[in-house]
Amino acid sequence: MQTKHYEKLFAGLDIAGLKLENRIALAPMTRVSATEDGFVTERMIKYYTKFARGGFSLLITEGVYPDELYSQGYLYQPGIVNEDQTKSWRNVVESVHKQGSKIICQLMHAGALSQGNIHKANSIGPSAIKPKGSQLSFYRGEGEFQLSKEMSSADIEDVKNGFVNAAKHAKEAGFDGVEVHGANGYILDQFLTDYTNKRDDNYGGSTENRVRLSVEVLQEIRKAVGGDYPVGIRISQAKVNDSDHKWAGKEKDAEVIFSHLARAGADFIHITEPKAFEPAFAGSSATLPELAKKYGKVPVIANGALHDPEKAEELITEGYADVISLGKGALANQDWPSKVRNNAELAEFKAENHLLPIADIKEIEI
Repeated sequence: MQTKHYEKLFAGLDIAGLKLENRIALAPMTRVSATEDGFVTERMIKYYTKFARGGFSLLITEGVYPDELYSQGYLYQPGIVNEDQTKSWRNVVESVHKQGSKIICQLMHAGALSQGNIHKANSIGPSAIKPKGSQLSFYRGEGEFQLSKEMSSADIEDVKNGFVNAAKHAKEAGFDGVEVHGANGYILDQFLTDYTNKRDDNYGGSTENRVRLSVEVLQEIRKAVGGDYPVGIRISQAKVNDSDHKWAGKEKDAEVIFSHLARAGADFIHITEPKAFEPAFAGSSATLPELAKKYGKVPVIANGALHDPEKAEELITEGYADVISLGKGALANQDWPSKVRNNAELAEFKAENHLLPIADIKEIEI
């Protein structure tokens, strides 16, 4: 068998001072394996450590809820709201660092998609609209989503403050950066999406207005953590409850969204699509990672069916992404980078082989 080297995948990279030994990241995947009150467990420490040991140079945590109001999306989801939760994350960070990998904390506010919150019985969203689809049973959800409360100006400030405080806690815990979850149908994506955002104020209407909350969250986090701390954002079109969604304005929307996010201080943009290498819109040949590079002009992490190292290498070689992140491919191969480097056979993903609840196929990677 011919030896393949994948030079681009295994080249080093510096993202805003975040020095990576290769271009392979662990994608954020909801695991719902924290304690009931949001503390890190020994199981979580082992989960992250094994990917660091397997050669992933960058790990991005599961979505971590940032406040004790409406942000929690699932029962047994971890938080980083207070000092005690923050301290519990240090065990994960230290264990990952001992393996030589970097780890970023993903901050997630579920908004209208909340289906399990120990702090609040109801949910909030940009508008009083019931989300499409049903709650996710493998995250202990049942039935339709509830009708969310339309957010007031005070609610919007609470959301921003929650993200900011969580980012500061992540820095205190020793994380190498933070990623704002602006994808998959959660709160920031709800503002960005035309059919879930019917507001008539500065946060609704045009694409510029609908991306405003994401922009302000990034700006406020940047002020709080300083200019030398890596801050990124995850963006998608697809949602956990609407896998086929596309931006109505197509490439024009992409231009507005990515340029505004980059100007707001994003050091990287993490794109997740069902298939990262397929065209983003009908009638176009450009992929969403390609458009993020074109209009954001910052490093791009691409996620979506990139478990084949040939496709991953090609995406980076063509300049459409700087890093690839793996979900199902990583679950099936906790040492994916080591296997690829050594030209070893990769295992196929089989859901029944994983004891922990896994993230929705449409959310993590197909």
